[in-house]
Amino acid sequence: MAFDGFVTKAVVSELNNCLINGKINKIFEPNKNEVILSIYSGGKLYALNISIDSNYYRINLTTYSKANPQNALNFCMVLRKHLVGGIIRNIYTNSFERIVFIEIDCHNELNDLITKTLVVELMGKHSNVILLNENRNVIDALRHLNKFDNSTRDIFPGSKYTDIVSNKLDFCKINSFENFYNSLKITDKFSISSSISKNFNGLGKNNLSHLLEHLQIEDSSTSNTDLEKIYNYLKDLSNILNSKFLYTNSKSVDIKLVSGDKKDYYLYLSDNKYYENLSINFFIDDFYYEKENSERFKSYRNNVLKIVLNQVTRIKNKIEVINEKIKECNNTNLYKLYGELITANLYRIPDYPQDKIVVENYYDNNNLIEIPLDNTMSPSKNAKMYFKKYRKLQNTIGIVRKHKELAEEELRYLDSIVYEISTAKDITDIDNIYSEICDNLLAGQNSNTVNNHIDSSNNKSVKETSSLLPAKYTIDGYTVLVGKNNKQNDYLTCRIAQNSDIWFHTKDIHGSHVILKTDNESYNSSKLDITDINIPESTLYKCACLAAYYSKARMSQNVPVDYTFVKYVKKPNGAKPGMVIYTNNKTIYANPQNFNH
Repeated sequence: MAFDGFVTKAVVSELNNCLINGKINKIFEPNKNEVILSIYSGGKLYALNISIDSNYYRINLTTYSKANPQNALNFCMVLRKHLVGGIIRNIYTNSFERIVFIEIDCHNELNDLITKTLVVELMGKHSNVILLNENRNVIDALRHLNKFDNSTRDIFPGSKYTDIVSNKLDFCKINSFENFYNSLKITDKFSISSSISKNFNGLGKNNLSHLLEHLQIEDSSTSNTDLEKIYNYLKDLSNILNSKFLYTNSKSVDIKLVSGDKKDYYLYLSDNKYYENLSINFFIDDFYYEKENSERFKSYRNNVLKIVLNQVTRIKNKIEVINEKIKECNNTNLYKLYGELITANLYRIPDYPQDKIVVENYYDNNNLIEIPLDNTMSPSKNAKMYFKKYRKLQNTIGIVRKHKELAEEELRYLDSIVYEISTAKDITDIDNIYSEICDNLLAGQNSNTVNNHIDSSNNKSVKETSSLLPAKYTIDGYTVLVGKNNKQNDYLTCRIAQNSDIWFHTKDIHGSHVILKTDNESYNSSKLDITDINIPESTLYKCACLAAYYSKARMSQNVPVDYTFVKYVKKPNGAKPGMVIYTNNKTIYANPQNFNH
């Protein structure tokens, strides 16, 4: 990411324009890496977000709400005790260090006015948030450090706070191009961005690379003209960043995405004289919120997928065991034959230990057959053993086949869940899927091990109902509803749809239930027949294309889609979510690529 010293300086400059003399009302700690301060300033309420995540470390104003743990974390309680009600006196950084100091006027136990400092160190995996008292002693920190644990300094309650010492040069103290040029190490493999980043504090290599593209200068250039152009540009940029406002009479500091993508950003000088205050803060807020949401979605989706795939593996192993049992059960008649042949030839079998006998099979033209024996038992007991096996397997075969049928049904259900996960678009979709598998696969297990995203609002029934609402489309003037997961499919088909509505689903392929609303109350539901549909064939085909698009066959071109009246769609008792049976149907072959979404 590009949150370097220049970006930090720009953010802090904006914070000084809106948070000074602001009162801290509330403090939250959504997770172990974030602290949010609610600040009332100038008649407005602001939320200052501080994140020390190793990948997304930053400080900025935010407009996005985040769920808080039911029990406040320890550091949050310390901040509330010391800072709630305090007035922000100053926010500053030293040069272009990624360390932000927030000075807050508070009252101590004796009601004396003192100044405490909240230090935000944005140093990648070494980032931290530290609360200092008026003597710069550490009251507490989000992460405790100790020299005995190979740390360069002590950060724990009671220790003295020491500043981080940088070996890099301060760009603000470079007052001429000659000094700037002499600080760079020009070699055969010289890189402007690398050299400046290594020698000067606060200038990230990524930001410099993007800035060179903005200035149309090659990164490998050693031209004095190019280097002087870069120096003058950075000097103008740093002068504005060090001023009170991020604009002058002719220039302002702005921020934008790299080449229009969403992977990186950089600061640059803009000709816009009418600079919009807080634009950098809210740009940073949107950028990192989207990044974090994307990461959280991927992690959450992969965790849920792992649970389902583990269940798939378990069911497949179970089916393998069942198949072995069925294979054994297929030998039932052989065991019966062995028993009969041994019994019929008892008079010919010597009564002494032996491993096998060879006798004529009178069911097969008296061809010889070899029968294995247990040499610890007499021939008559061997015959009884085979008859016992025969009766046992006869009783077992029906049960085993029923178990296989149930296991295969569960495997089909799991395949539908895997399909849902693969087509999920956001965390809400995964929440709905996870809620479903908790009800059907993880009953009795600890479901909190994966899902930390479901809203714990008191109004759960409203939220659950809203999550069941299907997607809505309009085709040729008709309303068409689409379920995006098994729970929505059930709710759509069994609760929302009327008997006279038309139900679509891909034939023998996992997919969404699609309902075409007919709104025709003149249909006599007791006499409905598929031939009674008076919907244009072109409309039915478009609905079939929609059903094919929202199915596992999305990338195919000729997909069979069944359709019938909702009246003929039934959900068997005890069936898994999304599983239905239907009759009186017709089939359309549709191309999902024809669905215009």
